[in-house]
Amino acid sequence: MTTTTRRTEVLAGISTFLATMYIIVVNPTILSQAGLPFSGVLTATVLLAFFCSIMMGLYARNPIVVAPGMGLNAFFTFTAVKGIGLAPEVALGAVFWAGIIFLALSIFNIRSALVRVIPQPLRYAVSAGIGLFITLTGFESAHFVIGNPATLVGAARISDPIVLTFVIGLLLTSVLVVRNVTGAIIIGIALTTLLAWPIGRYWGDASAINYGQKTLVNLSSVIAAPDFSLIGKLDLWGSLRWSVAPVIFAFAFTDLFDSLSTFVGVAEAGGLMAEDGEPRNLRQSMLTDAVATTLAGVLGTSSGTAYVESAVGIAQGGRTGLTAIVAGCCFLPFLFLSPLLSAVPAIATAPAVVLVGAFMMTPVVRINWEKLDDAIPAFLALVLVPFSYSITQGLIWGFLSWTVIKLAVGKSSEVPPGLWIVDVFCVLSLVSEG
Repeated sequence: MTTTTRRTEVLAGISTFLATMYIIVVNPTILSQAGLPFSGVLTATVLLAFFCSIMMGLYARNPIVVAPGMGLNAFFTFTAVKGIGLAPEVALGAVFWAGIIFLALSIFNIRSALVRVIPQPLRYAVSAGIGLFITLTGFESAHFVIGNPATLVGAARISDPIVLTFVIGLLLTSVLVVRNVTGAIIIGIALTTLLAWPIGRYWGDASAINYGQKTLVNLSSVIAAPDFSLIGKLDLWGSLRWSVAPVIFAFAFTDLFDSLSTFVGVAEAGGLMAEDGEPRNLRQSMLTDAVATTLAGVLGTSSGTAYVESAVGIAQGGRTGLTAIVAGCCFLPFLFLSPLLSAVPAIATAPAVVLVGAFMMTPVVRINWEKLDDAIPAFLALVLVPFSYSITQGLIWGFLSWTVIKLAVGKSSEVPPGLWIVDVFCVLSLVSEG
């Protein structure tokens, strides 16, 4: 394992928190549309990130933050509650039972066994695909990449003050990283925040992207009281109805493969591998992820999962559980200080998020691109993660194409027996999505 220092780990933990803190506000914004109180979800989000990130650090000893998952919260709101019509309390119960399934799989080491059936080229591809996915989210949050009805996506005008500030911040952070400046990512975030402060005050207008506020960097208040009203509000028995079973399965499957791909991808890119070539402390990490999903239902939020943005702290030099512990502790004060989040706008953390994509591309060179029966499934996994905006979709089509192509060319021996089981779940997942 790469040597590190306590100072490096602390800086890495702060960097990871700065890259993931958006979830404190974004998760309540999404789940409040399902009828859950914004303040209650915010409290649940902070508590889950605090407890489970510390568990990841102390028990699994990995520098990975755990918090309510993006995508999983959207499924909770727009499919489970608004689409199917479940009561929010029943949906929380479904999250809890999905967590119980995870716990069973983790205790018997089944989830770890699933990781071992992922062919090596697909591991490399998913790692790079997650990097591209993170880069896309960074460009999107900075409004550098925008929607375009003619071309699907497009680049914003550089004359836009927000875009120009992001570009300057990206270049400054890149130079700091290349010059190996200690704390480069944190310094880059701080400098970009300072550069963003004049927007809406002396030039430009952020109203269109900042919920109607003209200024981009704001600090209207400091303290807000926590709301514990959602703790224990899940409907355990109502969520055990047969009609809720597909929702529990969807939560379980999506979180399973999101966490699997995150652990594999981040471990490959960050060198967090055990001597047997598997992600370090995989069983403990999976068990932590399972606890996060179970606890999420109890606290009042959607499923918890490992965060790909943890790669920001790893890029800063984080290699041990101390990184996750520091990041987790950074969440706790925001039970009371959530208004302070507005002082660091998304375009300030976006440069760090974009650069993570570069850090995570390293495994691509290990893929044998001349061996097409390996290269094509790896390519599909790599590009579908960002193009479908889903880590799970990239992994699913990587698995299925690997199996079909290997069978078609007479190389069935290269399809691990356990992959057949995974393929069945992949097909079931695609069918359940319609």
